[in-house]
Amino acid sequence: MQTMLGVIGGSGVYQIDGLEGASWVKVKTPWGSPSDDVLVGRLHGLPVAFLPRHGRGHVLDPASVPYRANIDALKRLGCTDILAVSAVGSLRAEFAPGDFVIVDQYIDRTSQRPMSFFGPGCVAHVSLADPTCPRLSALAAAAGRAQGLTVHQGATYLSMEGPQFSTRAESRMYQTWGADVIGMTGLSEARLAREAELCYASLAMVTDYDCWHEGHGAVDVAQVIAVVQATAAAARNLVAVLPGLLGADRPPCPQRCDRALDYAIMTAPDRRDPDTLARLDVVAGRVL
Repeated sequence: MQTMLGVIGGSGVYQIDGLEGASWVKVKTPWGSPSDDVLVGRLHGLPVAFLPRHGRGHVLDPASVPYRANIDALKRLGCTDILAVSAVGSLRAEFAPGDFVIVDQYIDRTSQRPMSFFGPGCVAHVSLADPTCPRLSALAAAAGRAQGLTVHQGATYLSMEGPQFSTRAESRMYQTWGADVIGMTGLSEARLAREAELCYASLAMVTDYDCWHEGHGAVDVAQVIAVVQATAAAARNLVAVLPGLLGADRPPCPQRCDRALDYAIMTAPDRRDPDTLARLDVVAGRVL
């Protein structure tokens, strides 16, 4: 199988450097329009697609990001692997602003997002015990360290609804839950990528200490923007290195991310809704 890397850019990462033959393309999906057009090109000979999560100019808040359309669009273009870049607050003293964190677990506190491609007419349940791809995550960590970045590998991401930041009581409670970083978008993408049988890795850029740290003031947008501006170039450099580590010929995923639907669909074939199946043509076409 031909490897194609999809990159979802978060706060401060609205472009990708060095793409050969780059062009913005419009993608239509059964789930509506994605956050923006998709920038496609090649890096180290590998096809790459870049999608700004919040749209160019940051016009979408976390609850209004069209997560299903975004994941569908990237798979529709041929992506096999997705690296999601996002800004997060740190809930651990050793995860300092300017550091990078490779997320491997999530706690969900969202309430306003579509949670699945599936539903009435075609019911499916995929495993999220390990919601990110270990192989892709390890390669992302290696790409970061090759750039001299401080990369922490393995962390639990508390996914909150937003758009406001946490109260101090919430921030401290999340620490007792074992959360390491906090953000507003991660799990919404990870669960949909798993349903779409895509390998997904999360690269989190630490911008602040949320509001729990007594030695630092409460987080605000000015602080986030300042750190993002200082680290966004490093994140883009990491992304530029990753295709060279992935390689053109993609082996089967050791965790079977690319076979996640093998035993997931519950609805009997003769009871599946044709309109629902039509929307799932790309996401679940392999098994449907």
